[in-house]
Amino acid sequence: MADAPTADDNKPEMVAYAALLEKLKQRFSSEHISDINRAFKTARDAHEGQLRKSGEPYITHPIAVADIVVDMNLDHLSVMGALLHDVLEDCDVTREELVAQFGEPVVEVVDGLSKLNYLEYRTKEEAQTESFRKMLLATVKDLRVMLIKLADRLHNMRTIGAMPRHKQRRIGLETLEVFAPIANRLGMNDIMSELEDLGFEACYPMRYRVLSGIVAQERSSRGGLVADVVNRVTQVMSEKGINATITSREKHHYSLYRKMRDKRTQFKEVLDMFAIRIIVDSPEDCYQTLGILHKLYKPKARRFKDYIAVPKANGYQSLHSVVVHDSGVPVEVQIRTADMNQIASSGVAAHWAYRAGERNNPTDPTERWLRELKDLQTQSDNSEEFVENVKVDLFPTEIYVFTPKGRIIQLPFGATPVDFAYAVHSDVGNACRRAIVDDQDVPLSTELESGQTVAIETGDSMDPRPLWLDFVVTGKARGGIRSYLRNLDHVRALEFGNRLLKRALNRYEQPLSELDPQHIESLVSEYGFNGIDDLFLSVGLGHHLPSAVALRLVQIRDGVGTPEPVRETDPLFIEGREGSVVQLSKCCCPIPGDKVQGVITAGQGVAVHRASCRNVRKFRRRSKEYVLVEWAHDVDDSFEANLEVQLANQPGALARVTSTLSMMSVNIEHMVFNNRGDDNLIIHFELSVSDRQHLARIVRRLRNLTVVRAVRRET
Repeated sequence: MADAPTADDNKPEMVAYAALLEKLKQRFSSEHISDINRAFKTARDAHEGQLRKSGEPYITHPIAVADIVVDMNLDHLSVMGALLHDVLEDCDVTREELVAQFGEPVVEVVDGLSKLNYLEYRTKEEAQTESFRKMLLATVKDLRVMLIKLADRLHNMRTIGAMPRHKQRRIGLETLEVFAPIANRLGMNDIMSELEDLGFEACYPMRYRVLSGIVAQERSSRGGLVADVVNRVTQVMSEKGINATITSREKHHYSLYRKMRDKRTQFKEVLDMFAIRIIVDSPEDCYQTLGILHKLYKPKARRFKDYIAVPKANGYQSLHSVVVHDSGVPVEVQIRTADMNQIASSGVAAHWAYRAGERNNPTDPTERWLRELKDLQTQSDNSEEFVENVKVDLFPTEIYVFTPKGRIIQLPFGATPVDFAYAVHSDVGNACRRAIVDDQDVPLSTELESGQTVAIETGDSMDPRPLWLDFVVTGKARGGIRSYLRNLDHVRALEFGNRLLKRALNRYEQPLSELDPQHIESLVSEYGFNGIDDLFLSVGLGHHLPSAVALRLVQIRDGVGTPEPVRETDPLFIEGREGSVVQLSKCCCPIPGDKVQGVITAGQGVAVHRASCRNVRKFRRRSKEYVLVEWAHDVDDSFEANLEVQLANQPGALARVTSTLSMMSVNIEHMVFNNRGDDNLIIHFELSVSDRQHLARIVRRLRNLTVVRAVRRET
């Protein structure tokens, strides 16, 4: 074979590579194997003299990673990338040299896997975050980057015992929090399970050993039961003429541990530790098998899931049911076709194509996730925010809801109508006004449930609210809200700073438009800004007080000390849609019609309080700068108002209150119950209202209800 390496058969790296070559010969052409040999020789020479923590030659690690990649059934370029994946990062080899030897496609994969030098960043953690972001963005271009990274992490976890204990825990935790969920998101169940168990053992070695011992004991005691189910089902399937392969399995250790932890149960209460898997020829056979199984054994209520009709977000398909054995022990059953089983095991690696960067199927769930990664990058302001949003999307315990036209939308557990709106389209999310679930108005913070039909009403005058960030759960919604608010707030801060400065200059009867441009340029230079827009932005955000900026401009104009104002400032009119530059304070929740007072806070613009708010008096003692504010005459927005409602503690009381609010077109944003232990129930409502008159009508209507004892506005 041309270019075959000259091997010293006794060296561990050559023994490992010889075994890899045997696998390669069964899958690749001699030309491709020749390219792989060249990559191996380059990696071997580059890592010459380098050792792993275990004392083995470092090259044994890339060989092992390549071996895992071969088991994933990836192409020869992936095998080359696996062999070379640490060359740019750890060796004296340049990117240009690799491109000259192997071409740009291979090197793009290798470069995507290379970490950034943390010395270029303020902290090592910042570099790690940026490296992870770089890898994810490289994955968007070529999924092989992530597949090789998972193989790399898998081998590192298999050999983590040589690392110091504190590093084992750190790497194990990262594996559980990031890489195992990514494997799950890509549908690679076998790799996910092994990563979880290895991460579990690295983080909690004592818990892992105790659980392993208990599982071994349970395996010996329940083994006969599972074998009985397998034999009985096999016999009946044969009698019915259905070709089936039936195997048994047990939950992997971390899955058991997580179930015990999340449900606060003991091991003996985990009843579905063992399961059988039935592989049949067609989806029709799957459903027929389910019927046969439910005739043999009684199914447990609410434990059936049809992932064939509605696949998981990662493409997983199967029928799940829990049946009760004659002995009373529950047994989980999974029914699927061979193709479904292959995808369940290997996920995207089972069907991904690499032909000049083409994707197999643009509607594939993995392709959809990669597009979402790209969207999250454009919405995120920095690497930390991007990684945070990605992590949010890596735990997709799904619910399935419907649009009014019957389209199925997959969302994570705990998702709200706002998450739904952004899943439909970013424009729908940005303009979300009301949510109608199963023909009922619900608060935008309501947690959705599978099977519900959700409709979103939008409005041209609506913008995303910072409050939404408290309850949305998807990265797309979180990133969309933040991105929109950032862009909107920048424009509004410029406009608002311009308004504030004009008002401050009016005290000296000096129109901003009539100031000498040289005087403005002098102040801009004095403050270190690049232009007048930076000055407006700083004033709008409260970093520079408008009164101080106006005074300095007049001083520059007149060349005098401290001129006296010649008139009072005009009030600043609040329209309710200024965004972050004008904050309606949470402590008193002012609404149109309330007498209000503005307070300038550095970095936060103007905070608007009700004039009666106790915090206004506190700020006065702290010498805060006040702004005369009034509500504009044509305010068209909704505002937060908090009501405390005391109800008779009787059936139907809450329903009467909520239906009354619904009839008045009031959106309930949030509510909290406080049972005093007597005949009264106190509920704190957070409502969206238009103004003080609207709130007064709501209060009057509620007080007329016989179940309502008292209503008051909270301050």
